[in-house]
Amino acid sequence: MFSRSIIAVGALLALAGCGAPNSTIGSPDPGFGEAVAYDVAVQTINPDPVYPADGAKPGDSGVKAADASKRYRTGAVKQPEVMSSTSGSSGSGGGSR
Repeated sequence: MFSRSIIAVGALLALAGCGAPNSTIGSPDPGFGEAVAYDVAVQTINPDPVYPADGAKPGDSGVKAADASKRYRTGAVKQPEVMSSTSGSSGSGGGSR
């Protein structure tokens, strides 16, 4: 009987050691949720942005935008250039074995 009680006490002590060191409920790890918090911060719009003095400002190229708007209104829109991201010949990539 004495040996069973010692085993029971030992088992209880072993189970007590399995508890999380951080006792906050729902957050077993102090770093839990950092990725979500970072994603929210990155996607939040700053209503009063501060731009560097030598950087581009919103609407910096008014002449270019005005010309594009005029071409759009008159129907003389520039067609986009067709560009290829690959060069050389194309092939199936498969070989015979």
